[in-house]
Formats: sequence, C-alpha cells, structure tokens
Amino acid sequence: MIAKEVLRQIVTKQKNELVIKKDSVEREILSEVLKWLVDERIIVITGMRRCGKSTLLKQIMQETSDWCYISFEDERLLGFEAEDFELLNEVLVEVYGTNKTCFFDEIQNIGKFETFVRRLHDEGKKVIITGSNASLLSKEFGTRLTGRYKAFELYPFSFSEFLKFRGITAKKEEWYVIVKKVELLKLFREYVVIGGLPEYLKNHDTEYARTLFENILFRDIIARYSIKREKTMKELINILATSVASKFTYNSLKKTLGLSNAITVKEYISYLGNSYLFFELLKISPSIKKQLASPRKVYLVDSAFHQVCGLTFAPDLGRNLENAVFIELKRRGNEVYYYSDRSECDFLVKDGTKVTGAIQVCYSIDDSNREREISGLIDAMRAFKLSRGLILTFEQTDELMIEGRKIIVMPAPAWIIENEQSF
Repeated sequence: MIAKEVLRQIVTKQKNELVIKKDSVEREILSEVLKWLVDERIIVITGMRRCGKSTLLKQIMQETSDWCYISFEDERLLGFEAEDFELLNEVLVEVYGTNKTCFFDEIQNIGKFETFVRRLHDEGKKVIITGSNASLLSKEFGTRLTGRYKAFELYPFSFSEFLKFRGITAKKEEWYVIVKKVELLKLFREYVVIGGLPEYLKNHDTEYARTLFENILFRDIIARYSIKREKTMKELINILATSVASKFTYNSLKKTLGLSNAITVKEYISYLGNSYLFFELLKISPSIKKQLASPRKVYLVDSAFHQVCGLTFAPDLGRNLENAVFIELKRRGNEVYYYSDRSECDFLVKDGTKVTGAIQVCYSIDDSNREREISGLIDAMRAFKLSRGLILTFEQTDELMIEGRKIIVMPAPAWIIENEQSF
C-alpha cells in the first residue's frame, strides 16, 4: 500500500515536469493515432524502452484537453499495487481536476492494471496507455479487454524521421536532384550504422546505448522472467546480434550455448522479442508444421545496439541495410516472411491470405551476385504469381523485365522517403 501523500507528490512533480516541446520530431504514427481519439476504445502503444513513447504521448496531449497523466517508471512507485489504483484516481482528480482522458505511461509495471483500465473505460473515459513489452495485450489484458482497444507499435526513428531530426525535409522529387541525392545517401549511410534512437542521435554516446541495452536486458528480460542463466542469455544476445539477417535454428543455438534442450533457447528468444530487442522472421509455407520446423532469420531493433552487443567491430553495411528494410516493413504494419526453395528471397509481404509483394535487399548488384539476387526474387514471384518485384539497394536504380515480370531496382532510402510499396 502506498501513502496518498506520496502519490500526490509524484503526480504533482510529474505534472510540473511535463514539458511538451513543440520542436520535437512529429512521429509518423501520430496522425493515425489521432484518428482514434474520437473512438471510445482504449489506445495501447507499445515499443522498446526509449524509442519515443513518452514524447508521442505528449504530442497526443497537444491535441486533447481535460487530461491527466502518470508515468509508472518513477522508482517511488515500486511498491504500488492493484489496490492503490482507486487512491491514484482520487489524486489525479485532485491534481488535474475532472478529466476525460487518462494517459498512463509504462503501465505494464503494475500487476492487474487491466482491471483498473477497464473500469475507467466503463465510466466513459478515454484511456491511452504505453508499455515496453509486446505481451502487454496478452493473457488477462487481452481477455478482459477483447474488442475494447486499438493497438499501435512504435519503433525508433525511421529514416524520414531521422532526416526531420536533422532539420532536413526530403520531398519525393528531391531524390532526383544530384546534389540532394548525394547528401541523402551520406545521411542514409550514417542512419544504417547508428540507427534511430532519439536520445542516442543527440550525442552518439556509446555509454547511453550500453545503459539502455542493460536496462532492457536486466529490467525487461532477466528480472521480469526470473532468468537464472544470465551468462547464457548474454551469450545468446551476442550470437544473435552478430548474426543479423542470418538464419538459425533453436537446435543449432542449443548446441552452441551448451544447453540440454532447445526449449530454453526458444523461451529466451521469445523474451527478447517481447522486449522489442530482436525479431524472428519465419519462412513462408502452406504448412504451419513445416514453417515452425524451418530455420528462422533474426533482426535487431536498432543499429545502435551493434555498438554494445555482438562480436563484430566494423559495420556490415549489407546486413545493416537489410535490417533497416525489415524494421521499416514492421513499422508499416506489414506481415512479413522470407522465401526459400531453390533460391531465396529476403522478404515476402502478405495481406490476409495473399502474398502481395516480394523484396530482395542487397547493398549493390554486380557480376558476383546479380544472378543469385534476381533468381531468388523471380522464384518467389513465380511461386506467388506476382507480376512485379522489388530489389532495394544502397543507391542503384534500374528497371528489368524478366519472363514478363517487372523488377524495380531502387535505392532503399528513396523507397523509405517515398513510403513506396512498389507492389
């Protein structure tokens, strides 16, 4: 039980420190979230720590009135329990007055929060919550609030947001101006190496990235899931970070880590996924059984973490580029798989039951990889009867017709800036 006076101090202090900066980078997801403010459903925003969820909340606040706010990241709330929510409700009214909209930041820290959120929803209040765990919507929350919420995922800055952070507005047509193109390519090279973490971009402080990584590791993974094999988890992270865009199996990792079974590996990787640190990419297959038995590919949420985990000492621009494209596809809300049969295609985009796009990613196309990259894309296009495919490179542009199928070759930064689907 937490004292009411302590709650009042916390809420008042957070209110006084709640500076809404008008010059912050407007997140691309903002306009979509704002559309749902008039809807009665709860808005849930999830994403890794420090990717900008709190800033996004502040941007939403600018478009609303009669709201109240609390962040559960305050260490003085470590003893907060479910029965304290009613007391919190009283304090929020005392500090903010009567309110119609409630903003709760990092609410997943509190057990049984979903019951309180549902009660506020039943009372007709608009509730907007954030959390740093992808399983926020699972278990009790998903059961108690089925059909009552709209979920959004937030990622570190896209390349377009990265440009806005640097004070650069890149219009679609500017990509075809030589001077502008050279500048954008230089910035994109920087982006695929250092990533899009807002705070990290301010000073490129490796220690900040290390501290953030350790917070995610120890608070969101080791402590949350009561992991005893801390050394094994760290070794697994190093392997995955070094193997970005590569395939793996749970059994191969089990052997490398010296574990007795692959279940532990599977569980650990699911924890990494829940914390938004790593993502698994499955092979597309009509058989769920075969899909689950096939190797997976792994991607890292942001390139900044290459500085603090993994065993490589120099950036691999090809893998970094593929990683950036994968995260961009996730950011756009696409359902993504990889294709593998006689040859491989990096990404297939699925909409419902239909594959709508095939994307191959390589730093550049030359004599050493041309046949491999094109054949992988063509095989995927044949398999899913696609007339159009996409090869994303660092800076090359071309258009090919093979077997009556069009292949667009375009620079990945242009694809991101133009928000181009190309299929």
